[in-house]
Amino acid sequence: MVQATKKEYRLENLSCASCAMKFENNIKSLPEVEDAKVNFGASKVAVIGNVSVEDIEKAGAFDGIKIAPVKQRNQEKIPFFKRKENVTTAISFVFLVIGIIASFTYGETHPIAIGLFVISIAVGGYDLFKGGLVNLSRFYFDMKTLMTIAIIGAAIIGEWREGAVVVFLFAVSEALEAYSMNKARQSISQLMDIAPPTATIRRGTELVEVDTEFIQINDTLIVKPGQKIAMDGVVLKGTSAVNQASITGESVPAVKSIGDEVFAGTLNEEGSLEVKVTKRVEDTTIAKIIHLVEEAQAEKAPSQKFVDKFAKYYTPAIIAIAFLVAIVPPLFGADWQTWIYQGLAVLVVGCPCALVVSTPVAIVTAIGNAAKQGVLIKGGVHLEEIGRLQAIAFDKTGTLTKGYPEVTHVEAEGQDDFIQKVMSIETYSQHPLAQAIVKYAKKSELQALEVDQFQSITGKGAEGIVDGSKWTVGSVSWITAISSVSAETVAKIEQLQSEGNTVMLAAEEGIFRGFIAVADPIRSTSAQVLKDLKKAGIKHTVMLTGDDERTATAIAAKLGMTDVEAGLMPEQKLYAIKALKEKYRAVAMVGDGVNDAPALAAATVGIAMGGAGTDAALETADVALMADDLEKLPYTIRLSRKALHIIKENIMFALGLKIIALLLIIPGWLTLWIAIFADMGATLLVVLNSLRLLKVHK
Repeated sequence: MVQATKKEYRLENLSCASCAMKFENNIKSLPEVEDAKVNFGASKVAVIGNVSVEDIEKAGAFDGIKIAPVKQRNQEKIPFFKRKENVTTAISFVFLVIGIIASFTYGETHPIAIGLFVISIAVGGYDLFKGGLVNLSRFYFDMKTLMTIAIIGAAIIGEWREGAVVVFLFAVSEALEAYSMNKARQSISQLMDIAPPTATIRRGTELVEVDTEFIQINDTLIVKPGQKIAMDGVVLKGTSAVNQASITGESVPAVKSIGDEVFAGTLNEEGSLEVKVTKRVEDTTIAKIIHLVEEAQAEKAPSQKFVDKFAKYYTPAIIAIAFLVAIVPPLFGADWQTWIYQGLAVLVVGCPCALVVSTPVAIVTAIGNAAKQGVLIKGGVHLEEIGRLQAIAFDKTGTLTKGYPEVTHVEAEGQDDFIQKVMSIETYSQHPLAQAIVKYAKKSELQALEVDQFQSITGKGAEGIVDGSKWTVGSVSWITAISSVSAETVAKIEQLQSEGNTVMLAAEEGIFRGFIAVADPIRSTSAQVLKDLKKAGIKHTVMLTGDDERTATAIAAKLGMTDVEAGLMPEQKLYAIKALKEKYRAVAMVGDGVNDAPALAAATVGIAMGGAGTDAALETADVALMADDLEKLPYTIRLSRKALHIIKENIMFALGLKIIALLLIIPGWLTLWIAIFADMGATLLVVLNSLRLLKVHK
């Protein structure tokens, strides 16, 4: 037995959420298909089964859905006004206008006027009727079925002009909805076009331009100034400023030199680079981002699930109401033609399109906008939850702080000479604090001196002979035990320690010469971000860290955090998150995506601060901040809250306009014109309202 394979295809002409559901069901009903999933947001379909493209296209023929393989890039886009459906709409409009002129000249029932209206209906409504009649024969009631019944009914009672107007306005509504959905999906298509399709690589002594799909790991890319980097890799040769805005959302270029990581789709601005390829084209950071964003757009948010469930009962209810409106009043002596007309208008008003599209278009737009800003939100569920956050827990190291130690304070006579001697000893040590001192000395262009008899003493420090003198560098307790340190100096050291610094003392031949304070410094943006979060309505901010309580408390006080819990192991952070969830409706955990994995998983929303290219950050968390800085966090909360607000507005618009139109039945004012305007207006209002999310910036 041949094993079924999973294939993905990109779709064209998928602009209607209910059509996407029908298309999915049609594919699932094919005999060779085991499963199928249509991603309306990304305009893609995944099919498990041995089935041809032709069979899948037949399943989408009811709405003209066409399929192209996912890997096709840079497809030529047909301009909006040259699309077949828009051309037929324009022709339909011409005949409608001529028909209206003829109806005023010869009368509405004149054969010339009726003929022109019939041509207008036939040209503009051919695809509509084809799908609607097939649906009707199968007792499947969707938007096309309702419109088909309404237009046939209008023709039977002699309302040819109204029928033609309804066909034209419906076609306009469909065209504008398709245009708006394509606009909402642009963020994904822009991401797909970021990485160049070809690259120059060195093969032996020759430079060859090849398609990226044929580039192998360990190939050497040649990237000239002004070119985009085509693959993820490590710099082998050269130094340059690289604009990583496409990945991180940050426009300030990062300086890259030998050994630094670079990413596909980023722009090499200045120097020439040689890059060793480390990932295949399908595994690059930008490829992962695209995949995760498309998956996120496919995942239904809670509000969307509610709307889909509601729409399932809404359409049959509208058909029942339309039938009662058409039948009941005439049974009590009212005019049959008038009330059948009113019933047809109810059918048109009842189209569920605006309601069905109210949530997905907002989700697609918000997640796409966030991706362009360097924030990956992995689904509508998480987008909605971010908007409801009341408490946020932060890891300290690498989240609120830079994640690596720096020298913060030096006190000694003849500082340069002192630092040079200490640096010479510390050059032999691999300890992070020692490396921080070496790095600090190199900034002052100091060179290490030769050291004899170097010895590392575990838990204390190190010592050696420098310039003929024995220098000892180490902990406060060790140096104060072997040399005399004044009470004033000890007080300064204790003050620095209380502020989160680790202090190292140095002595020459047993005589105290000075000290160096090293700390993991607070990010320059952390304090402002926490202020912005409080303004955004976050009630509680807490630091969860494995560091000692004194250091953690000092940093939390500087940042103005509500609470701090120190000395925690990873599993204890998990319990702390669970305790927070008992007090607050929604809790986020912000961490590095590795050590904090249990806490990230336990939080309502896990937010990873892994930075660009960190696979763990992309895989573990619900949200990944690609720029490795907290500045995007308030923006993400703002975007989420705006999205929640817009989704609520959309549902109100979709239902409100239809309720107003239905109330016009009571005085008998509801016409087919008003009905189609109410339906079209609600759909356009919902889509255009959702596109406001494109304007939410950092």
